[in-house]
Amino acid sequence: MDAVVATSLIRMAASDLTMTRWHRPSDAYLVQLGLDALMADIEAPSLPLLAGLARGEYHQARELFVLVLEELGLLSLASDDLAKARWTAARWWAGQIVAGQLDPVHGAELIYQESAAELDYPDVLQPIVDLARAFDLPNDQLPDQQHIRDRVTSVARDFLAIEAHQNHSL
Repeated sequence: MDAVVATSLIRMAASDLTMTRWHRPSDAYLVQLGLDALMADIEAPSLPLLAGLARGEYHQARELFVLVLEELGLLSLASDDLAKARWTAARWWAGQIVAGQLDPVHGAELIYQESAAELDYPDVLQPIVDLARAFDLPNDQLPDQQHIRDRVTSVARDFLAIEAHQNHSL
């Protein structure tokens, strides 16, 4: 993960802090974001404190996360910045799926829930969304899971190719 992806995930979590209690990111997730940001060479005075919290100290994660947001200048989230962060995350998750670093089912669900749904289901992400929805079927209607995993990987590869083409065409 690079600094752009880590910052995008932090932005997304920051926007989710304002959601209802059961939709907010968990304290453990905030600590993991801190660790990922440190590994991506992001610097903020409170970041090592957040990343270094032990399980029994997770109750401090939200307060430290807000400090990290302040230190990184990420507190005032513009909708354009958040949309850009969601696209960055979708591309990164797709890349992780294609590289075999992220389970295709989990990756498709992340792209569906964290990016596509929040971006109002853009056409380019719709094939991934459709496949992610296939896993929400009742057990007696579940299609061949390996076939779906293979399709997710293929669709993620197609999405990355489209994105690369659009970025080179600009």
